[in-house]
This record gives sequence, C-alpha cells and structure tokens, in this order.
Amino acid sequence: MGLAAFKVLGASWAIHQVLSRHPADAELLLITASDGNHGRAVARMARLFGQRAHVFLPSGVHPVAIAAIAAEGARVTEVAGTYDEAVRLAAETAAHEASAELVQDTAWPGYERVPGWIVEGYATLFAEIDAQLADIGVPGPGLVVVPVGVGSLAQAAVTHYRSRTGASAAALLSVEPEAAACVLASLARDELVSVPAGTTIMAGLNCETPSMLAWPCLRAGLDAALAITDAESIAAAHELAGYGIPAGPCGAASLAGTLAALTGEGADARRAALAIGPDTTVVLLSTEGTAANPVPDAPG
Repeated sequence: MGLAAFKVLGASWAIHQVLSRHPADAELLLITASDGNHGRAVARMARLFGQRAHVFLPSGVHPVAIAAIAAEGARVTEVAGTYDEAVRLAAETAAHEASAELVQDTAWPGYERVPGWIVEGYATLFAEIDAQLADIGVPGPGLVVVPVGVGSLAQAAVTHYRSRTGASAAALLSVEPEAAACVLASLARDELVSVPAGTTIMAGLNCETPSMLAWPCLRAGLDAALAITDAESIAAAHELAGYGIPAGPCGAASLAGTLAALTGEGADARRAALAIGPDTTVVLLSTEGTAANPVPDAPG
C-alpha cells in the first residue's frame, strides 16, 4: 500500500473490523500510540476510510517518520517520554473522547480484541512467504528470524509456524535492541516483565513491556532470543543495501541477529540447538525500509 513497513497489514484489518461494528455513516476518531510505522499505517487507513486519526509518539521517533504521519492528515502529539507512556496517554485520551476508538498493537487486561485483529492481519505475511517458497520448491523455512518490539508480529509467526502440519517445524528466533530487550528479559525470568526505557535507532523495537496477548505464545513458541547493538543493526542495514535491499534499522535487525546467532564463538552449539545445517532455508523478516526510518552512516 505504498508504506515501507509491515504494520499496515495489521492496521488495515483491525480498522476494517472496528468500522464494520459502527454505522456506515459514523465518523470516528482513531487513536493510537506508535514508534512510527504503526502510527502511519493507522493514519493512512483513517484517511482512506474517511476517518480522523490522532497519533501519540514517544521521544526518539525519527523526524522523517513524524512528518510522514502528519502528511497523512493525522493529528500528532509528541510525548516527552517512553513508548509505554505514549500508549497510556493514547488509551486515556480514547477513553474520554466521544466517538473515539483505540487501535493499539499491544494488549493489556481488558484490551485484547483490537490487538488480536492486528495479529490476524499480520498472518497475511506468513501466508505469502509460504506461497513464495513453494513457488521455488521449498516446503518451508528451517529458521525464521523476527524483529521484536511488543511481540505482536512474533506472535503471528509463532501462531503460523506452530500450527503447521505435514512439514518439519521452523525454528523461531526473536531479535531485540539491547536497549529495550523486554521479551528476552521476560524469557529469562519466565514471566512477563518490563525493562527500563533505553535509547536506540531501532525506534520501532524500543518497547518496555511485551504485549500481554503475545507473551504466552512467545514463551511457548520461540526457540531462541537475543539482543543486538545499534552498531550491529547499522552494519547489517548497509550489508543489505549492498544487495539492493532497503532496510531500516528495525528491518536490518533480523540479519544482525542471524549473524550474532550463527557466527562467532559458540556458533556450532547454537546452530546445533536450532538444527541449522548447510541447506537450511532462513527467512529474515525486514519489517521496515529506509523510507520509514533512515539508516545512519556506517561507523568509520
């Protein structure tokens, strides 16, 4: 749909579901918080459906992303705080605004239906991957690497690949910024936890708390999880650019995570644990392009 990120897959389906439950002539205010890409997707769908949008953005969102959201016609409120704080403010605003609907891609107690629709929308991505691999004679990937913020895309990946029958199961690896590795911390503690807000160029992954809806799926379905540095993400983005693939910092996180997991000291043991061999098909999810979040120059 002309957006350099996957988020519109979830936003379009969720907003369709929201609008289908209101009279056709209703004018709604669609409210969300975002690190950039989800907010633009909500703003784009609101414009296409003839609705209004209000997007709350935390500190650290790239000016290019902010301008793109405003260009969709949405009202933009920049929050001097973290993503979690922006989510709280968006939810509070939606609760007190007439004809407002919160379209948020993370869940908490009492707010699960819309995030569930968003995850359903993301499922389209994995159906397309299956079809494209089948076209070249590959029955399915051996490893799927997913950048993780609150974990909704990873939830869709787990739901898809853990429901497969008649084929060997794919190993699933999640990748987060070291500055905001909330899923990794939750897995280490074996319970859903929050981490302190950090600073990272991977703005779309800069989340303090996993989605309540995603957490049980990630806990049961991920095979491995790791965190990467900004420098690793930048290097991976420039490597992908050399192959003609425009990946933003979040999009490049999957390659950076794969290199961290499958190369270097201890790589043989990690490859064995993930059942990775010379002929394994690895799928890297690039969740944003450079148009969504520009990549800094490579160090040096």
